[in-house]
Amino acid sequence: MPVYKAPTRDTRFVINEVLGLDGLTALPGFAGASRDITDAVIDEAGRFVSDVIAPLNQIGDKEGCIRHPDGSVTTPTGFRQAYQQYVESGWGTLSAPEAFGGQGLPHVLGFVLEEYMAGANQAFAMYPGLANGAISAILSKGSPEQQQTYLPKMVSGEWLGTMNLTEPHCGTDLGLLRTRAEPQADGSYAITGTKIFISAGDHDLTENIIHLVLAKTPGAPESSKGISLFIVPKFLVEADGSLGARNAVTVGSIEHKMGINGNATCVMNYDGAKGWIVGEENKGLAAMFIMMNAARLGVGLQGLAQAEASFQNAVLYAQERRQGRALTGPAEPEQKADTLFVHPDVRRMLMDAKTFIEGMRALCMWGGLQVDLTHSAETEDERQAADDLISLLTPVIKGFGTDMGYKTATDMQQIWGGHGYIRENGMDQFVRDARIAMIYEGANGVQAMDLAGRKLALNGGRAVQLLFKVIDEECASAADGDPTVALVAEKLAKATGQLKAATMWFLQNAMADRNALGAGAYAYMTLTGVVSLGLMWLKVAKVAAAALAAGAEDKLFYEAKLTCAKHWALRFAPQAGALRHEIEAGAETVMALPVEAFAA
Repeated sequence: MPVYKAPTRDTRFVINEVLGLDGLTALPGFAGASRDITDAVIDEAGRFVSDVIAPLNQIGDKEGCIRHPDGSVTTPTGFRQAYQQYVESGWGTLSAPEAFGGQGLPHVLGFVLEEYMAGANQAFAMYPGLANGAISAILSKGSPEQQQTYLPKMVSGEWLGTMNLTEPHCGTDLGLLRTRAEPQADGSYAITGTKIFISAGDHDLTENIIHLVLAKTPGAPESSKGISLFIVPKFLVEADGSLGARNAVTVGSIEHKMGINGNATCVMNYDGAKGWIVGEENKGLAAMFIMMNAARLGVGLQGLAQAEASFQNAVLYAQERRQGRALTGPAEPEQKADTLFVHPDVRRMLMDAKTFIEGMRALCMWGGLQVDLTHSAETEDERQAADDLISLLTPVIKGFGTDMGYKTATDMQQIWGGHGYIRENGMDQFVRDARIAMIYEGANGVQAMDLAGRKLALNGGRAVQLLFKVIDEECASAADGDPTVALVAEKLAKATGQLKAATMWFLQNAMADRNALGAGAYAYMTLTGVVSLGLMWLKVAKVAAAALAAGAEDKLFYEAKLTCAKHWALRFAPQAGALRHEIEAGAETVMALPVEAFAA
């Protein structure tokens, strides 16, 4: 049976030493982020997910969810009891606003919990994870009455939420959606249509589910500018807060999927269901993107989480499995064979994984801090800078993070050899669960186009120029001192130079040839990911070198950080030049062949 132990030691290092969260307690929303509280949250969250949620991962994969003849859905064995423990322990309230029953802690601590939950059991984590996005949308765009009606019980976890975008004929191009919303005399709307791929569309974890549904009102433009957002509860809510009649929303079927089988991915049928508009008519896409952006960061955490879970199991296997001898001679002559750890190619995969995972954790948590600083930084300029950075890097965290998460999961399966292909060992589940993260909440090609086609030019390129400034300053402050820090700074500066050149190439060529932008966008997203990871490794290397110079007790931990930072410099950073050349190749060969040539 596969194992999962929440990586609390590394998380504490990132939160306390790299981000210095306890130094921000004077800012609004950070008062409760003292070191003793954050350490307690990290450790207790780690224990909870490792002991309660992780043991259900394979069970959920094997059993899946069941739709019954009456249309109701039940989750796998143990899910409901575990969710009740989750609610009773208050985990869902961690970073929710105090006005609606939350603890009001920084979002970055919520990111810690999200990573642990997804690493322990991604399918289970999706149930409360989607509710967090719905809460964000209602907080931002909902009326005071809607907020009071729905948020207290959603924050407490008594109710969960969903997001309903996709239709059978309509995925990324939401302007094509057909779900209709007819205004009613009482101010509500009758919602009619079919949505597909709706994660957590129905289940037995809570007494009510609050669906956020995109639909078009009569006479609305046929494009995406004609979309509105509606709250459509599974059970109607009476004036006193009690539950009333069942709404006209039902589950048509549960999708049979490659992975995340413990989550109920549903076809949802709305047959004149009663709903209420959120925000302004025809402005629903902007409201939904509040959910989408929160979800995209959460999906990036899923990529990290599946990489971590698969890595832990690969390390254990490599320690135990004996095959062949070290190239330099037997490492353990008294044994018939050496462990897998003696083989450089196994080490290569493990070092790539460790370097990605720990760098990505720092990037995700730094991103979570930017989310907090958009609201809590001292000055308007600082708040704007944080918003610019996280807006720019959200598609990178989602796209690059899940690409690398999936690659890591397959590499870790590779270390297991044939045993990794056998279902009972669990490595296949990490691969299958990781695969969806590259697809949902906007496929990674869409993330690349969001980055290269929209975010780069936004506000005259302000965000990307800020990122370059942050990196340049970080590199400049590392010129002297520890040799590993200096090496990482040197390689990061060169990789950033490649990113700057690729950015300039886009600015000079994309307007003349939009296909060149589309053909190079994915490589640009990957290049930005490599550079962003390097920024984190430079920050980490500085902290690790300083700790070692000060005589830190946990010498092995900090030395390993420096080794991983050097691994990024020597093995990841060189990718930047190749990615730039790929971008500058343009679209000539990509778009050259006639369609019929592909079927020849």
